[in-house]
Amino acid sequence: MNKNPILLTAFALSIFTTACAPEQPETIIQIETLIHTVEVTRQVEVTLIVEIPVTVTPTLTPAVTDTPTPDYSPTPSFTPSMTPTFVVPRGKVNTRAQCRYGPGAAYLYKYGLFEGDTLDVIGRNELGTWAYIQAIGGNNPCWINASLLDITRGDFMGLPVTYNRLPKSDLYNPPDAVSAVRVGNDVTIQWTYVWMTEDDDRGFLIEAWLCQDGQIVFTPIGVKSNVLAIKVTDEPGCLEPSGARVYTAEKHGYTQWRLARWPAYENTPIPSPSNP
Repeated sequence: MNKNPILLTAFALSIFTTACAPEQPETIIQIETLIHTVEVTRQVEVTLIVEIPVTVTPTLTPAVTDTPTPDYSPTPSFTPSMTPTFVVPRGKVNTRAQCRYGPGAAYLYKYGLFEGDTLDVIGRNELGTWAYIQAIGGNNPCWINASLLDITRGDFMGLPVTYNRLPKSDLYNPPDAVSAVRVGNDVTIQWTYVWMTEDDDRGFLIEAWLCQDGQIVFTPIGVKSNVLAIKVTDEPGCLEPSGARVYTAEKHGYTQWRLARWPAYENTPIPSPSNP
């Protein structure tokens, strides 16, 4: 029995197409073969592809049930401990005053202050008798006698004890041959004369650290240029050493200081009384 090659080819193609095509669960393909005879010397076989819609019942996926979220218990927020903010003390000048380069009347005048001037107070000396001040937001500090300043805010005695550099002058020589001699509690500091013009002459500055009542007290002393020795009181009983240094002072500033070699208290010979 002869088989028509056209029909076999069509049938094979339909099988191949069906096997290779991806699954389409939504549609079923039905193939019908129709034979139509025409007045020709051969038969023509036509393959008709008919798509028949098929309703597919989908597989239902169970809806996801949300897992209940437990009640949220917030962790108590951290409240930082408050660190006290330092408040710069402030003061008001209660009369016209001179502001100086150091904490004492022995230092050179820097500039003047007027009654009512309000200033930041940024330091003090050990005893709290002098205040280191500057204009609010300024950068040109100086020293004023604390009795001329009314503190309007802050803790003045809570400020640090302050030392500052003095303006330096190279116009004149520093004092020479600086020495110190002790007799009991009395120490005499001495030095040699330094020539200066009359206009520039501001004498000498002695910065001494003296033991008084069991503690070291910073003591600045100013003297005229014709004074070449001073006597100070230095008691025993302090843990820190006493000492002194001497500057030549002229109106523009101070020379390099010279250290007075300080005599120890216990090694000082006490002179015997003179015979009458």
